[in-house]
Amino acid sequence: MRAAATPMTDAEAPAPVAGAVTGTPLPEPSGGDGRPRVLIIVQNLSVPLDRRVWQECKALVAEGYGVSVICPKGPGEASYEELQGVRIHRYMPPPAAKGLAGYAGEFIYCWLRTAALSVKVVRRDGFDVIQACNPPDTYWALALPYMAFGKPFVFDQHDLNPEVYASRFGKAEGILYNGLLALERATYAVADKVISTNESYREVAMRRGKRTDGDVTVVRSGPDARTMVRGEPVPELRKGRKHLLAYLGIMGPQDGVDGVLHATRRLIDRGRDDVHVALLGFGDCLEDLKALSTELKLDDHVTFTGRVGPDEIRDYLSTASVGLSPDPMSPLNDVSTMNKTLEYMAFELPVVAFDLKETHVSAGDAAVYVPDGDLDGYAAAVSELLDDEERRRDMGLRGRKRIEDEFAWQHQAPRYVEVFRSLVGAPDAARPKARAGRLRLVTTSLLSGRAQ
Repeated sequence: MRAAATPMTDAEAPAPVAGAVTGTPLPEPSGGDGRPRVLIIVQNLSVPLDRRVWQECKALVAEGYGVSVICPKGPGEASYEELQGVRIHRYMPPPAAKGLAGYAGEFIYCWLRTAALSVKVVRRDGFDVIQACNPPDTYWALALPYMAFGKPFVFDQHDLNPEVYASRFGKAEGILYNGLLALERATYAVADKVISTNESYREVAMRRGKRTDGDVTVVRSGPDARTMVRGEPVPELRKGRKHLLAYLGIMGPQDGVDGVLHATRRLIDRGRDDVHVALLGFGDCLEDLKALSTELKLDDHVTFTGRVGPDEIRDYLSTASVGLSPDPMSPLNDVSTMNKTLEYMAFELPVVAFDLKETHVSAGDAAVYVPDGDLDGYAAAVSELLDDEERRRDMGLRGRKRIEDEFAWQHQAPRYVEVFRSLVGAPDAARPKARAGRLRLVTTSLLSGRAQ
């Protein structure tokens, strides 16, 4: 249940961080109990909508750390609220960006709003360590002045931004691609610790970022096995049909959701009129996908839910027969862990996916793998599962076991918390005096890839 929000207008934000580099001592954390405090910065989603970041916040609070978050404001959210012990500071997001200039303007605007709110956090909450979650790879520049006063910097790498560019535009070269590499290299160089979402990302941090084995910790975005549990089905979500197919996640150019619609059209054309498809989520391609659904005459077979919460996710995934992971092969997708795949497994759903390296690592034998781009094969794999209830049940149980034994957040949280314990100590230990207000000189070399 959401705690009562205390509204705070955006105009109350104090001036940016310029004063942090003048030598003026930073205020001590003002939580009142001397606990180490963590400031988490995220630009891509609001909190608690960003499930990974929200689980990180709760893991730190559960271990006694104080936590503040800076993020964009989602629909209906307050500029400030304290939720389950987490102090969330939000800013009004910019309009949807279009073109290179639009994206650059969006990054600059968000950076400046985040910088201003970071000063508010210093004065209101205080913090001992700063964590930035990408995209984008720009918040190392905000961390630098705070690092000069003994505040270590943790880089939580959610995406490989050079691979995002290469996947979206089909080339791993040019000024923009090299610029993204430089920003990523700077972030690796400045960070005291790097958190990677899987072993593939960890390898990139060590190879491209020149980080050592002890610098990088793998913390997977695993579902909470206690709350993501299959419940009773909701038959009306099938819209009168026998089977529900579910897609859960962002709907961007690299996510392959159009493939779900084309595969559904193939299923129906083969005489399979017993399926309804639920597309849960939102993203840049949502309106284009709705238009494609109409073009393919699928509107009676497809539900677009938009943004959904935990209750809706539970109802849909508890009702579905198969979970769909249509992410196509790309430099990014092949090495990325798909949260939706793990969530399907938590709800005991068999998965149909294209043949990607990290999807194999996540799903193992809980998924059917189809050669990249083979939409006929994808539709056939779905159809075969729908016709074999026993196989679906067996794959679903195998997937759930993988979650419980290895991938659940309960296995990831201790590794995540240990990163902060190594930097600022445990909340029940004495406050680390060496970190408090002590000047730390930081120089960054993009060529060497490390901060000194």
